[in-house]
Amino acid sequence: MDCRERILSEDYYDIITDFPLREELLEDDLCYIAVENLYNLIYLNKEGAEPENDYLYTHRILPKLYGLMQEGNLGLPGAGFDPNNLIVSGITQIQREPLNLTGRGCVLVVIDTGIDYTSPVFLNSDGSSRILAIWDQTIQTGNPPDGLFYGTEYIREEINRALAAPNPYEIVESRDEIGHGTSMAAVAAGSRLENGLTYLGAAPEADIVVVKLKPCKRYLRDFYLLPEEVPAYEETDIMLGVLYGNRFADTFRRPVVFCLGIGTSYGDHAGSSALSRYLDSIAVRRSRAVVAAGGNEGNADHHFQGHLSRNFAAGNGAAGNTGNGNSSQTVEIRVGENAKGFLLHLWGTVPDIFSVSVRSPGGETIPAIRLGIQDVITYSFIYERTKITIAGELVEPGSGEELIKMRIVNPTPGIWSFEVVASGEIHNGNFHMWLPITEFLNTEVYFLTPSPYITLTEPAMAASVISVSTYNGNNNSFYINSGRGFSRTGAVRPDFSAPGVNISTPRGSQTGSSLAAAITAGAVTQFMQWAVVEQNNVVVESREIKNYFARGASRSFDATYPNREWGYGRLNMVGTFDALIGV
Repeated sequence: MDCRERILSEDYYDIITDFPLREELLEDDLCYIAVENLYNLIYLNKEGAEPENDYLYTHRILPKLYGLMQEGNLGLPGAGFDPNNLIVSGITQIQREPLNLTGRGCVLVVIDTGIDYTSPVFLNSDGSSRILAIWDQTIQTGNPPDGLFYGTEYIREEINRALAAPNPYEIVESRDEIGHGTSMAAVAAGSRLENGLTYLGAAPEADIVVVKLKPCKRYLRDFYLLPEEVPAYEETDIMLGVLYGNRFADTFRRPVVFCLGIGTSYGDHAGSSALSRYLDSIAVRRSRAVVAAGGNEGNADHHFQGHLSRNFAAGNGAAGNTGNGNSSQTVEIRVGENAKGFLLHLWGTVPDIFSVSVRSPGGETIPAIRLGIQDVITYSFIYERTKITIAGELVEPGSGEELIKMRIVNPTPGIWSFEVVASGEIHNGNFHMWLPITEFLNTEVYFLTPSPYITLTEPAMAASVISVSTYNGNNNSFYINSGRGFSRTGAVRPDFSAPGVNISTPRGSQTGSSLAAAITAGAVTQFMQWAVVEQNNVVVESREIKNYFARGASRSFDATYPNREWGYGRLNMVGTFDALIGV
């Protein structure tokens, strides 16, 4: 097989490594892609590789799966364009004189489900395309980008030729069947139609680069127990999309803004995943910025925050002190009918050591077993169809914390009890448990005593990425489903909040944190024009931009900032420029 076939083949593992490859591997016709000097993405034949269980439960090298951060069409399909969300963000005001900030000279990169390149919201007034390039990872009939081996790249000349043809898709086949990427690109950078009366994006003169992600491989979908119909995308493909988009900063010598409307609950919720760290490395470069959606998990009951101590009071689900320095806390999860299964991750805090016992709704019990450095144990219940695999990493390589992973297949409906035990001396006692994002479950699965905090999805926890929560711009209320901060380690996330409820798109009025990220990415593109293109601050990057925006954010007198919902306040571009001139 050539490299393209291996990348696409179900017979090959996708592996993320952060160490140099040995010479003997390179001599063995190894298929890999270097993500700059940070990571190597390896496509390894399953035959002769380590046993599948060892691979699937190795947290660091296994690609995480990401879903779309949109809540469905909660608005009015076909409703007319409403500029209110752009107005309350101060975006339309700075598009006008004297600033005239429309994203001119900047590049917006959208890594998502593709784009409807024929839509008028992506055309110039002369009918030509505003899209610089599309890398469609799902089409294998054309030429891929240099060094990336798979998919097909379409450049602006081809797109313009397609637009002039009777059937554009005979020339440029790429489509956005789901529409999520099209909505995000339009909100961030849709063209001004009929002087803004029909449609207007935040940065209507920015150039656009699109990466259409290919669906994840079947073996990963099966491992993560995903419903068949839900879109899911691999961490490796997203990282390569970022690598591709970053090239345009060098090729065209323009500022580049990345917009990510995807997210996951897998990870340490402190920005230690491979994608988060790579995005951090991009975000600290001059003339770059990365914006990430905060997710819609704040009201999903998918996070549990626990604490153990020697004086842990009886009641509140506690087992109390056992007399040998152990303490425990019972965590209960409600599982609905016909659940396919789910993954449950427990993250501990150094130097404590945790283990977990499990009790099914039928009363069968798995005792707590101290797992070694990296152990995997599978249990099959006698009177129930459920199978549970428990895997432990005493020191997870990315975060340095303990990680216990539980994969529950065909769970019996009812209340499942997970008793968390800390062995030996308790120093910190804090632990967290997360269930998958709502889209990755086929029925209700939730904690009975959840915490709505630390529910921002990855990669919004990455330290240098611009992270946004979601609010309703019509009444300034916090969106109930929006992810909340802070990070697991207490870092301030989100940076601020942006409108994401009933946002006007070419596909109707839509809601979700991905739309909040899109509005923010458009605003960042406007700022990049002022700073870099117009040479007011040519070395600006994500960390500086988020602090400019924080200073100009709108705040309420009855709240303390930063806080877990709003970060430093509500996006306000007029306030940002007022802060710059000292108003």
